[in-house]
Amino acid sequence: MEAVIAVVALLFVLFVVLGAYATVKVVGAAKRGVDRTITQARRTVEDHTLRAKSFAQPGPAGEIAQLRLKLRTSMRATQEALHAGVAEDESLKESIGLFERLSAHGHELDAELRRLESEPDKSTLGERLPGLRERTERITQSADSLRWAARDRARRFADDDLDSLSTQIDVEAGALRHWTTAEPASATPPPPWPEAPAAPDTGTARQTWPQTPKARTAEEPTRPAITPPSPRPTYPWQKKTRPESTT
Repeated sequence: MEAVIAVVALLFVLFVVLGAYATVKVVGAAKRGVDRTITQARRTVEDHTLRAKSFAQPGPAGEIAQLRLKLRTSMRATQEALHAGVAEDESLKESIGLFERLSAHGHELDAELRRLESEPDKSTLGERLPGLRERTERITQSADSLRWAARDRARRFADDDLDSLSTQIDVEAGALRHWTTAEPASATPPPPWPEAPAAPDTGTARQTWPQTPKARTAEEPTRPAITPPSPRPTYPWQKKTRPESTT
Protein backbone atom coordinates (compact mmCIF):
# COMPACT_ATOMS: atom_id res chain seq x y z
CA MET A 1 0.00 0.00 0.00
CA GLU A 2 2.83 2.36 0.85
CA ALA A 3 4.45 1.64 -2.53
CA VAL A 4 1.24 2.62 -4.34
CA ILE A 5 1.03 5.87 -2.38
CA ALA A 6 4.67 6.64 -3.18
CA VAL A 7 4.11 6.04 -6.91
CA VAL A 8 1.01 8.25 -6.91
CA ALA A 9 2.88 11.01 -5.08
CA LEU A 10 5.79 10.74 -7.52
CA LEU A 11 3.44 10.98 -10.51
CA PHE A 12 1.73 14.00 -8.95
CA VAL A 13 5.05 15.77 -8.41
CA LEU A 14 6.08 14.91 -11.97
CA PHE A 15 2.88 16.34 -13.40
CA VAL A 16 3.31 19.51 -11.34
CA VAL A 17 6.88 19.96 -12.57
CA LEU A 18 5.90 19.37 -16.20
CA GLY A 19 3.00 21.80 -15.85
CA ALA A 20 5.25 24.45 -14.36
CA TYR A 21 7.84 23.96 -17.12
CA ALA A 22 5.18 24.20 -19.83
CA THR A 23 3.76 27.33 -18.19
CA VAL A 24 7.19 28.97 -18.07
CA LYS A 25 7.82 28.14 -21.74
CA VAL A 26 4.44 29.51 -22.80
CA VAL A 27 4.88 32.67 -20.74
CA GLY A 28 8.39 33.14 -22.11
CA ALA A 29 7.21 32.72 -25.69
CA ALA A 30 4.34 35.13 -25.09
CA LYS A 31 6.70 37.64 -23.49
CA ARG A 32 9.11 37.41 -26.39
CA GLY A 33 6.25 37.90 -28.80
CA VAL A 34 5.03 40.93 -26.89
CA ASP A 35 8.55 42.38 -26.70
CA ARG A 36 9.03 41.81 -30.39
CA THR A 37 5.73 43.51 -31.15
CA ILE A 38 6.55 46.45 -28.87
CA THR A 39 10.02 46.82 -30.38
CA GLN A 40 8.61 46.76 -33.89
CA ALA A 41 5.94 49.29 -33.00
CA ARG A 42 8.49 51.58 -31.33
CA ARG A 43 10.76 51.28 -34.36
CA THR A 44 7.92 52.14 -36.71
CA VAL A 45 6.93 55.15 -34.64
CA GLU A 46 10.53 56.36 -34.45
CA ASP A 47 10.99 55.95 -38.22
CA HIS A 48 7.87 57.96 -38.92
CA THR A 49 9.04 60.61 -36.47
CA LEU A 50 12.44 60.87 -38.15
CA ARG A 51 10.80 61.06 -41.57
CA ALA A 52 8.57 63.86 -40.34
CA LYS A 53 11.52 65.75 -38.81
CA SER A 54 13.55 65.43 -42.01
CA PHE A 55 10.79 67.21 -43.92
CA ALA A 56 9.57 69.59 -41.20
CA GLN A 57 12.83 70.81 -39.69
CA PRO A 58 15.17 72.69 -42.03
CA GLY A 59 18.86 73.03 -41.41
CA PRO A 60 21.18 70.75 -39.45
CA ALA A 61 18.41 69.23 -37.33
CA GLY A 62 16.52 68.01 -40.38
CA GLU A 63 19.72 66.67 -41.95
CA ILE A 64 20.56 64.73 -38.80
CA ALA A 65 17.11 63.15 -38.93
CA GLN A 66 17.75 62.18 -42.55
CA LEU A 67 21.10 60.62 -41.63
CA ARG A 68 19.52 58.57 -38.82
CA LEU A 69 16.70 57.39 -41.07
CA LYS A 70 19.12 56.40 -43.83
CA LEU A 71 21.39 54.57 -41.39
CA ARG A 72 18.59 52.65 -39.70
CA THR A 73 16.91 51.66 -42.97
CA SER A 74 20.13 50.33 -44.51
CA MET A 75 21.24 48.41 -41.42
CA ARG A 76 17.81 46.85 -40.88
CA ALA A 77 17.46 45.73 -44.50
CA THR A 78 20.94 44.17 -44.48
CA GLN A 79 20.27 42.34 -41.22
CA GLU A 80 17.02 40.85 -42.52
CA ALA A 81 18.62 39.80 -45.82
CA LEU A 82 21.59 38.07 -44.16
CA HIS A 83 19.54 36.25 -41.53
CA ALA A 84 17.03 35.12 -44.15
CA GLY A 85 19.77 33.83 -46.46
CA VAL A 86 21.87 32.01 -43.86
CA ALA A 87 19.14 29.39 -43.47
CA GLU A 88 19.82 28.22 -47.04
CA ASP A 89 23.47 29.21 -47.44
CA GLU A 90 25.73 28.59 -44.45
CA SER A 91 28.57 30.49 -46.07
CA LEU A 92 26.76 33.70 -45.05
CA LYS A 93 27.73 33.09 -41.42
CA GLU A 94 31.01 34.90 -41.99
CA SER A 95 29.09 37.79 -43.56
CA ILE A 96 26.87 37.93 -40.49
CA GLY A 97 29.96 38.15 -38.31
CA LEU A 98 31.21 41.10 -40.35
CA PHE A 99 27.80 42.73 -40.18
CA GLU A 100 27.73 42.43 -36.40
CA ARG A 101 31.03 44.30 -36.22
CA LEU A 102 29.60 46.92 -38.58
CA SER A 103 26.46 47.11 -36.45
CA ALA A 104 28.53 48.17 -33.46
CA HIS A 105 29.74 51.22 -35.40
CA GLY A 106 26.20 51.83 -36.63
CA HIS A 107 24.70 51.79 -33.15
CA GLU A 108 27.42 54.12 -31.93
CA LEU A 109 26.73 56.57 -34.75
CA ASP A 110 22.97 56.36 -34.25
CA ALA A 111 23.35 57.13 -30.53
CA GLU A 112 25.55 60.13 -31.34
CA LEU A 113 23.05 61.43 -33.90
CA ARG A 114 20.22 61.03 -31.41
CA ARG A 115 22.10 63.15 -28.87
CA LEU A 116 22.80 65.83 -31.44
CA GLU A 117 19.10 66.15 -32.32
CA SER A 118 18.58 68.21 -29.15
CA GLU A 119 21.79 70.22 -29.53
CA PRO A 120 20.92 73.92 -29.20
CA ASP A 121 24.18 75.18 -30.71
CA LYS A 122 23.40 75.14 -34.39
CA SER A 123 26.81 76.45 -35.43
CA THR A 124 28.66 73.64 -33.68
CA LEU A 125 26.19 71.18 -35.09
CA GLY A 126 26.81 72.52 -38.58
CA GLU A 127 30.56 72.09 -38.14
CA ARG A 128 30.21 68.45 -37.17
CA LEU A 129 27.76 67.55 -39.92
CA PRO A 130 30.38 66.78 -42.65
CA GLY A 131 32.11 64.20 -40.43
CA LEU A 132 28.78 62.65 -39.41
CA ARG A 133 27.68 62.55 -43.03
CA GLU A 134 30.90 60.82 -44.05
CA ARG A 135 30.62 58.19 -41.29
CA THR A 136 27.01 57.51 -42.19
CA GLU A 137 27.92 57.11 -45.85
CA ARG A 138 30.73 54.66 -45.12
CA ILE A 139 28.58 52.50 -42.85
CA THR A 140 25.60 52.43 -45.19
CA GLN A 141 27.78 51.65 -48.19
CA SER A 142 29.34 48.69 -46.38
CA ALA A 143 25.91 47.46 -45.29
CA ASP A 144 24.50 47.85 -48.80
CA SER A 145 27.50 45.99 -50.25
CA LEU A 146 26.91 43.02 -47.94
CA ARG A 147 23.19 43.01 -48.65
CA TRP A 148 23.51 43.13 -52.43
CA ALA A 149 26.28 40.54 -52.42
CA ALA A 150 24.03 38.16 -50.45
CA ARG A 151 21.15 38.81 -52.83
CA ASP A 152 23.33 38.33 -55.91
CA ARG A 153 24.62 35.06 -54.47
CA ALA A 154 21.09 33.80 -53.80
CA ARG A 155 19.98 34.87 -57.28
CA ARG A 156 23.01 33.16 -58.84
CA PHE A 157 22.16 29.91 -57.08
CA ALA A 158 18.56 30.26 -58.22
CA ASP A 159 19.69 30.89 -61.83
CA ASP A 160 22.00 27.86 -61.79
CA ASP A 161 19.24 25.67 -60.41
CA LEU A 162 16.84 27.03 -63.02
CA ASP A 163 19.33 26.34 -65.83
CA SER A 164 19.85 22.78 -64.62
CA LEU A 165 16.12 22.26 -64.28
CA SER A 166 15.47 23.66 -67.76
CA THR A 167 18.09 21.33 -69.24
CA GLN A 168 16.55 18.31 -67.54
CA ILE A 169 13.08 19.33 -68.72
CA ASP A 170 14.32 19.74 -72.32
CA VAL A 171 15.89 16.28 -72.22
CA GLU A 172 12.73 14.75 -70.76
CA ALA A 173 10.53 16.54 -73.29
CA GLY A 174 12.70 15.26 -76.12
CA ALA A 175 12.48 11.74 -74.74
CA LEU A 176 8.70 11.97 -74.51
CA ARG A 177 8.41 13.15 -78.13
CA HIS A 178 10.75 10.43 -79.45
CA TRP A 179 8.27 7.64 -80.08
CA THR A 180 9.18 4.86 -82.52
CA THR A 181 7.44 1.64 -83.56
CA ALA A 182 9.04 -1.45 -82.21
CA GLU A 183 11.15 -3.18 -84.81
CA PRO A 184 9.97 -6.73 -85.63
CA ALA A 185 12.09 -9.43 -84.21
CA SER A 186 14.56 -10.81 -86.70
CA ALA A 187 13.35 -14.07 -88.25
CA THR A 188 15.14 -17.10 -86.96
CA PRO A 189 16.87 -18.92 -89.82
CA PRO A 190 15.41 -22.40 -90.49
CA PRO A 191 17.44 -25.30 -89.26
CA PRO A 192 19.64 -26.96 -91.93
CA TRP A 193 18.39 -30.08 -93.68
CA PRO A 194 19.99 -33.29 -92.53
CA GLU A 195 22.72 -34.41 -94.81
CA ALA A 196 22.53 -37.73 -96.58
CA PRO A 197 24.88 -40.49 -95.47
CA ALA A 198 28.29 -40.26 -96.95
CA ALA A 199 28.40 -42.11 -100.26
CA PRO A 200 31.48 -43.64 -101.81
CA ASP A 201 33.46 -41.23 -103.84
CA THR A 202 32.05 -41.84 -107.36
CA GLY A 203 32.86 -38.48 -108.74
CA THR A 204 29.25 -37.29 -108.53
CA ALA A 205 27.96 -34.53 -106.24
CA ARG A 206 26.49 -35.47 -102.92
CA GLN A 207 22.75 -35.09 -102.56
CA THR A 208 21.59 -33.30 -99.47
CA TRP A 209 17.86 -33.74 -100.03
CA PRO A 210 16.27 -36.94 -98.71
CA GLN A 211 15.84 -39.54 -101.43
CA THR A 212 12.39 -40.34 -102.79
CA PRO A 213 11.19 -43.93 -102.83
CA LYS A 214 12.35 -45.89 -105.88
CA ALA A 215 9.81 -46.61 -108.55
CA ARG A 216 8.68 -50.19 -108.79
CA THR A 217 10.33 -51.97 -111.72
CA ALA A 218 8.83 -54.60 -113.98
CA GLU A 219 11.13 -57.29 -112.63
CA GLU A 220 9.63 -57.03 -109.15
CA PRO A 221 6.59 -59.33 -108.72
CA THR A 222 3.38 -57.65 -107.87
CA ARG A 223 1.99 -58.43 -104.48
CA PRO A 224 -1.73 -58.63 -103.95
CA ALA A 225 -3.16 -55.92 -101.92
CA ILE A 226 -5.05 -58.38 -99.71
CA THR A 227 -3.89 -61.95 -99.03
CA PRO A 228 -6.74 -64.44 -99.78
CA PRO A 229 -7.94 -66.25 -96.70
CA SER A 230 -6.82 -69.85 -96.26
CA PRO A 231 -9.47 -72.56 -95.64
CA ARG A 232 -10.57 -72.73 -92.05
CA PRO A 233 -9.72 -76.00 -90.27
CA THR A 234 -12.58 -78.25 -89.13
CA TYR A 235 -12.75 -80.14 -85.85
CA PRO A 236 -14.61 -83.43 -85.10
CA TRP A 237 -16.72 -81.92 -82.39
CA GLN A 238 -18.22 -79.35 -84.66
CA LYS A 239 -21.69 -80.14 -86.06
CA LYS A 240 -22.24 -80.28 -89.74
CA THR A 241 -24.14 -77.43 -91.16
CA ARG A 242 -27.59 -78.24 -92.33
CA PRO A 243 -28.94 -76.86 -95.52
CA GLU A 244 -31.55 -74.21 -95.04
CA SER A 245 -35.12 -75.40 -95.65
CA THR A 246 -36.85 -73.74 -98.52
CA THR A 247 -40.33 -74.71 -97.29
